[in-house]
Amino acid sequence: NDLSLSSFSQSGKTVLANFLTESSDITEYNPTQGVRILEFENPHVTSNNKSTGCEFELWDCGGDPKFESCWPALMKDSHGVVIVFNADIPSHLKEIEMWYSCFVQQQFLQDTQCLLIAHHKPGSGSDKGNLALAPPLNKLKLVHSNLEDDPEEIRMEFIKYLRSIINSVSESRDREEMSIIT
Repeated sequence: NDLSLSSFSQSGKTVLANFLTESSDITEYNPTQGVRILEFENPHVTSNNKSTGCEFELWDCGGDPKFESCWPALMKDSHGVVIVFNADIPSHLKEIEMWYSCFVQQQFLQDTQCLLIAHHKPGSGSDKGNLALAPPLNKLKLVHSNLEDDPEEIRMEFIKYLRSIINSVSESRDREEMSIIT
């Protein structure tokens, strides 16, 4: 199951991706060059009553527009999109709609296959309650991430999201199989 993780430069996306996939820790800021693929298994997310966890690929996409040529490749056959943004940077709030249009609407994904993460960097002192997004973004699942104050909250939200992706993929496959039979 492929997931695209897209976001803006300096949003904290790579540190968050490493945390969620339990990859090696990166403490200093290094812009993602193009795309970075993280393969991981989550034991809390299973499929078809199997006892083993599902395997995922998370494609960590660099936020710099110069990497736009990479986007079609990482969007192909993707089952979900996670858009990470820094709520403290006004330009990020304005540009979320472009990412949503490009990675979700143009790929004919459902809104349930998209997760918005407002990532708060350590010491930012951001207020979670003051973030109001305009339509159609206000219909998307929005979670706040603060790895310093409450890292387990974002981990649990991410697991819920992975489960919803697995359910979506399973239902889609069931519909395809039924259409073949009938």
